Amino acid sequence: MSGRFAPSPTGRLHLGNLRTALVAWLFARRHDLPFLVRMEDLDRHQANRRRGAGQLADLASIGLDWDGEVLWQGTRFERYEAAIEQLRGRGLVYECYCTRREIAAEIEAATQAPHGPPGAYPGTCRRLSDAQRRARREAGRPPALRLRTDGERIEFVDRIAGPAVGVVDDVVLRRNDGVPAYNLAVVVDDAEQGVTQVVRGDDLLGSTARQIHLQELLGYPRPEYAHVPLVVGRDGERLSKRHGAVSVGDLAAVGIDRYRITAWLLGTLGPAAGTSRDPSSAIGGFEIGAVPTTAVVADLVPETPPADSGP
Repeated sequence: MSGRFAPSPTGRLHLGNLRTALVAWLFARRHDLPFLVRMEDLDRHQANRRRGAGQLADLASIGLDWDGEVLWQGTRFERYEAAIEQLRGRGLVYECYCTRREIAAEIEAATQAPHGPPGAYPGTCRRLSDAQRRARREAGRPPALRLRTDGERIEFVDRIAGPAVGVVDDVVLRRNDGVPAYNLAVVVDDAEQGVTQVVRGDDLLGSTARQIHLQELLGYPRPEYAHVPLVVGRDGERLSKRHGAVSVGDLAAVGIDRYRITAWLLGTLGPAAGTSRDPSSAIGGFEIGAVPTTAVVADLVPETPPADSGP
């Protein structure tokens, strides 16, 4: 049994990432569980160890610690392949030769069809004949691997968002470049690490039904889920570099130290946590159900007044 935080090491953590990590840490520590950090470094172009080290430093700067060694997904491809082979042995895996453009066109054409969630893969390649598959292979198109599903409807209760339901589509298991897909990797890792609390941003709420379905197929237990509302800019848009000082380093450069950052983060998590000075002192009063269910505006840095345009 454990909690975890699993960032993608593609850059420094921003306030939204740090807030999610803090919730995950408090949730685990409140229940006397180990807290794990996993680096989801499946992005071969952007993710690397140097950026991961920077993220670990960011976590430590706001008072978070973790148990055991950090797990890197890039070292575990054989575990993901074993899970794919288990599913393949049950006839649940098929090759997909669609490009992103082709999938987008099919989804647009099928937007009125009640067979899945918005953006669901329409199942194009599952209907290919052996001859059609052979022709695509001979044309040099590398296939992705998808899970064959039947539109399963999954119900679950999120500890922050409340009751939720999702419909499962034919999710990618391995990309056409040979890299295991996120939805498969996270399911395998959570099960093998004994993760029982999954805390992450609510932009991932829509992927939960797919992951629960994979857990059921692979015989894994279902963890508790808690999806934390995002931190947004003053424009209401998802936080990004264009919003200015959003990381520990950015904020330090404008005179906001880690103590003010930590106090601000705690202040967004409900009355009990908001009165604490540091994460450790917030553990006793923390309740996952008290985390606000709406997005938080990143107002830590005072808004710059517009320049005087003159008379």
